Amino acid sequence: MADAGTPANGGRNKYAVLDRSEEPEQLDAGAGGRRRLPAPESERRRRERFVYACAVFASLNAILLGYDVGVMSGAIIYMQKDLHITEFQQEILVGCLSVVSLLGSLSGGRTSDAIGRKWTMGLGAIVFQFGAAIMTFAPSFTVLMIGRLLAGVGIGFGAMVSGVYIAEISPAGARGTLTSLPEICINLGILLGYVSNYAFSGLSEHINWRIMLGVGILPSVFIGFALFVIPESPRWLMMEKRVSEARAVLLQISESEAEAEERLAEIEEAAGLMKSMKSEEKEVWKELLNPSPAVRRMLYAGCGIQLFQQITGIDATVYYSPTIFKDAGIKSDQELLAATVAVGFTKTVFILVAIFLIDKVGRKPLLYVSTIGMTICLFLLGVALTLQKHAVGLMSPRIGIDLAIFAVCGNVAFFSIGMGPICWVLSSEVFPLRLRAQGSALGQVGGRVSSGLVSMSFLSMARAISVAGMFFVFAAISTISVVFVYVCVPETKGKTLEQIEMMFESGDEWRGGEIELEDTQHLIPSNKKSEPLG
Repeated sequence: MADAGTPANGGRNKYAVLDRSEEPEQLDAGAGGRRRLPAPESERRRRERFVYACAVFASLNAILLGYDVGVMSGAIIYMQKDLHITEFQQEILVGCLSVVSLLGSLSGGRTSDAIGRKWTMGLGAIVFQFGAAIMTFAPSFTVLMIGRLLAGVGIGFGAMVSGVYIAEISPAGARGTLTSLPEICINLGILLGYVSNYAFSGLSEHINWRIMLGVGILPSVFIGFALFVIPESPRWLMMEKRVSEARAVLLQISESEAEAEERLAEIEEAAGLMKSMKSEEKEVWKELLNPSPAVRRMLYAGCGIQLFQQITGIDATVYYSPTIFKDAGIKSDQELLAATVAVGFTKTVFILVAIFLIDKVGRKPLLYVSTIGMTICLFLLGVALTLQKHAVGLMSPRIGIDLAIFAVCGNVAFFSIGMGPICWVLSSEVFPLRLRAQGSALGQVGGRVSSGLVSMSFLSMARAISVAGMFFVFAAISTISVVFVYVCVPETKGKTLEQIEMMFESGDEWRGGEIELEDTQHLIPSNKKSEPLG
């Protein structure tokens, strides 16, 4: 393959504005001769804004997933009336997206290694557009399912590769914030889906759910435009031995040329371009399926967090929030949809809190707050729904409704503070370059399968053990997730991707569930500093 640093169009590099040979050079003549000065503050801020813009554009894929989750919770009410679908068909329609999206996640890893990260995101958006269009005009349940399957594959592509892309362009100090952006976009998409449900609920039952689904095509159009703005991942370019292009992109996204060269050297070593690495002789999937102790630790952390994110019932809470609120005592469809808007608003607001704290506090403290808070709220929701059924006359029905809404909002708030965004962060951080795409895809598989199983069985299980019983089960699983965080999740705050790989290789910092004391102090309001231990 020809190196991209030797362009055909008149010798000008395609990233010419970033090419070192064409950058205006600031030199200082000191005792040691000429040396390059750091980039001016305005240039540094411009590059920082560009990195954030790239991360935002890459995160648009997540809006598709969020919107689909949110809009389906309300649209399904009117699909039942228009297409006369059964409860079983409802479960399949809602839950199949999660399972089918794993096909996109699995193929997305290999595709992103073959054609690049950003073009894989574009491919996912195109597939989703076709699926959403088919669903919008579906005359029957069968056609609706065909569109749903296509949309799921497209979402799987985008959800897998966007986190990888953002992690690979982000500097270590901002990577937690930037790789959390997909979770922000999921929450924003969910909120937009809920608002769409409420806004169009007054239309005809034959038209309203079709408009709700059709609006979801719009974000994928913006993704198409974004592909002409964002650069390719420098780490992928290095894997393809396109060193000149990788350097040019790093100059564009780093604060200074010195940082760009340092990151280039780290990536070059990790990619095995400077020296041969034994691990390159293995097939990637063979290494993942027959892992070394270090890779096994990575799989526990990266895939385990994806699993617990879903089996604690967040998708069931979001997809079936109208069912939950109906069980709590709300009667009219519009009141149900209005209550779901409150859930979406809460989820979106608290994800912003997490983005502010994730690179200040660290991953593990937020995960502890998240998992413990979710456990309490899930248990409280089970209690609220039980009292509504078995304590009739002992308390006002309004109190039960308010308690249920409070518990659901509390659950999604605690989820958004930690388990939601940090899942994306960790799954894109913990794997080394040679395993990152497939490792992230494998984590997505576990998460999507778990989400699908929960979504496709929720109504049936709720009929067997009650809706309240389901949330007692989720509370028990959430308790186990607290232990998982302590045992299996390392702190990765402030470390480069290459340093994280070395940490897993040594295993020293991975064991014992360490937390830096100063990190936890960010979460504890106090007028005086803690005394040092010992």
